Amino acid sequence: MPSARPAHPIRLYRAALSGHAHRVQLFLSLLDLPFEMIDIDLRAGEQKKPEFLAKNPFGQVPVIEDGEVTLADSNAILVYLASKYGDAGWLPHDPLGAATVQRFLSLAAGEIFRGPASARLATLFGMPLDHGAACATAKHLFTLLEPHLASRQFLTGTQVTIADVAAYSYIAHAPEGGVALDDYPHIRAWLGRVEALPGFVAMQATPPALAA
Repeated sequence: MPSARPAHPIRLYRAALSGHAHRVQLFLSLLDLPFEMIDIDLRAGEQKKPEFLAKNPFGQVPVIEDGEVTLADSNAILVYLASKYGDAGWLPHDPLGAATVQRFLSLAAGEIFRGPASARLATLFGMPLDHGAACATAKHLFTLLEPHLASRQFLTGTQVTIADVAAYSYIAHAPEGGVALDDYPHIRAWLGRVEALPGFVAMQATPPALAA
């Protein structure tokens, strides 16, 4: 259970198809915190309007508002929420535990973004990215994660942490970018364990018209 509760619902500025935003939505739900979602229309450029840039000068989702705190960057938000509202299991305080979680947060910002996330961006949204290189990065990443998860329930061991929350969304939706998960049974089993957590919420599926 959360170690504290916000005085008012946390406001989450997001785009429904953003895996970065889904990380935060998922964690808020796993922590059973009150929150409200404000959808930002990225195609219409709402993220570049002055009122949103005042919240995040980089013009990116997600952003949260928690009382007087305004915070951007999905992984930074996970750290904030875990530290303020979660129990110690989500973000261990011991040096090795904290470093192990940070390793996977870096992976989420690195290979996961350059791999399955970028392949999905190129496929679904026509972003000018090298789809072939992104798929190759994703497949290499998955060949490393597959044996890692063969002996672990979650990314850092037997306890779910924000590492799993940060990694889940884009790996689960890798097939939308043309990267199949059929050859990775241990990764699929890990995804299933995340999906079985109390409070789990799925990321919105890509509309067929967009995926076509």
